[in-house]
Amino acid sequence: MAQAGVSSKASEGQTAGQLRGRFFRSTSMAACSGRLLQNLDELELRVEALRDAASAMEQEKETLLEMIHGIQNSQDMRHISEGEREELCLTASRLMGRTLTVEVSVETIRNPQQQESLLHATRMIDEVVNKLLDNLEDSKSRLMSLYGACTSEVPSGPIDQKFQSVVIGCAIEDQKKIKRRLETLLRNTENSEKSITLLEHPKSTVQQLCNNERD
Repeated sequence: MAQAGVSSKASEGQTAGQLRGRFFRSTSMAACSGRLLQNLDELELRVEALRDAASAMEQEKETLLEMIHGIQNSQDMRHISEGEREELCLTASRLMGRTLTVEVSVETIRNPQQQESLLHATRMIDEVVNKLLDNLEDSKSRLMSLYGACTSEVPSGPIDQKFQSVVIGCAIEDQKKIKRRLETLLRNTENSEKSITLLEHPKSTVQQLCNNERD
């Protein structure tokens, strides 16, 4: 009987020790898992911040290229001497080349449907761009209708419903890029219209500028 009591107590002690060991291991595993999860959450924030910074650099590159191109084709270039114009064009070309050496790429994760929507939207914009030289005014109207389909603001004119349905199927990042591309195209179209107007009415335009300066 005494031996049986000792065996029973030893068995109970062993069972209690096993339970405590399992409890300590479970607690330790939970704490370790919690730390790893917290680390991953912090890394996710840094990854998103990295993507945002890279996207901002992409936009800055696009802006710089557009501004340099705008200077190269500005009307002010027509009002300076040939020597000055040549020097400024060389400087602009140098800056353009240095800007193009900066490679920034943020890949967008897309499912097959989003990929197809992006290709469709790109084709629709390209079709309008290819007709810019043939009919600037009509192409500008088409660009404005495409842009109206991308903005949350109340459009000033009609919107392209078909293009809107296509853009909605794109990834969010692609929607932003499509909108930026249309904004750039519209600005370039405005500048082209001003250039054409100045070339068609050089004397009256220059006279008006002089009058504005006097006022």
